[in-house]
Amino acid sequence: MIPQPAPPLLPSSPLAEQSAWQSLRRVVNLHTVTIVFYLALVFVVSRFAMVVNLEPLDEAWWSSIVYLRQTLISGFTVLLAIGLTEALLHGRALSTFAGIAVRATAVAAAAVSGALLRLLAVHVGNIEWSWFVPTVGIWLINGGFAHALFWYARSENDTRRRLEQAARDREALVARGVEARLSALQAQIEPHFLFNTLAHVQRLHETEPGRGREMLRSLIDYLRAALPSMRSSGSTLRRELELARSFLTILQLRMGDRLAFGIHADPGLLDLPVPPMVLPTLVENAVKHGLAPLTRGGRIDISAAPSGDGRLAIEVADDGQGFTASSGSGVGLSNTRSRLAALFGDLASLELRAGTNAGVVARLLLPTPSRPGQGDAGARA
Repeated sequence: MIPQPAPPLLPSSPLAEQSAWQSLRRVVNLHTVTIVFYLALVFVVSRFAMVVNLEPLDEAWWSSIVYLRQTLISGFTVLLAIGLTEALLHGRALSTFAGIAVRATAVAAAAVSGALLRLLAVHVGNIEWSWFVPTVGIWLINGGFAHALFWYARSENDTRRRLEQAARDREALVARGVEARLSALQAQIEPHFLFNTLAHVQRLHETEPGRGREMLRSLIDYLRAALPSMRSSGSTLRRELELARSFLTILQLRMGDRLAFGIHADPGLLDLPVPPMVLPTLVENAVKHGLAPLTRGGRIDISAAPSGDGRLAIEVADDGQGFTASSGSGVGLSNTRSRLAALFGDLASLELRAGTNAGVVARLLLPTPSRPGQGDAGARA
């Protein structure tokens, strides 16, 4: 079934009235009034240059002032007519020919009305056609040219707004596509991690029941934190840190003394919104590529603090083997960068740098609604 287009807004609706008023304001404003005034002033100066040698100076000045008033009457009448026409035509679907016809009629009516108002202003009852016709013709030409400029400018603005909206829609579509790919990737990773963990729980239950129960509790905490994040498009720093803590606790029980970790966070930042599953991806990457290949293992430190430019800075640092040929080019990091670009554009970034002594530091910068204040240091895991 082909969807039917929405009916056009009626002029009586508040949105239509507001848009029509904006259309009027785009035509009749301080800038256009100033333009009309200076255009009338040009007419007056040109006329004064012609009559100054034919009339006494005081009469020439007085007649120029009267002529300025008369010219402004025609100019403002035409300008108001253009503004009212654009307001009345706002939101109405007309063919190109019909739109030109309506606008030409409005300008012609305004040129005639302005000339009649000028006669009333000087109390002239009889129309001198030798003056009336050229005056109407001049303002018909001026008004037609001005209306054409307004029409062109409005068309350009409408085109630009449609392009901007199309760009926003495309970015939203890209973001949804990235989210779908990440969900599919997460659906592949989670069962593997879950089955390995359950196998370790089973083995520890037979050999070390205490550690087995501890790992099972950590797995429950991990799933309690992970499942809402996997099904939601948003999360908080608090939830993502809890997820990372549970994940590392499980790995610590599996790796034993080969893994140590610490988590430091400003308490004032814990409720800030962050995209879900980004921090666990960085943690998993640090364990997989930094610590797991080493016999000794190593340590991972997670920190969150305000950055110097008002954004949220999250760092995942390890003291593992450092950069290798494939560092920074994995699927997880590539998808994370694509996801950040789709969600935040240039406001977010993910950078990798070498650690001070060893390993790699992943620094994630995220925009925040407002810059939070500094707080006390968070607890160490």
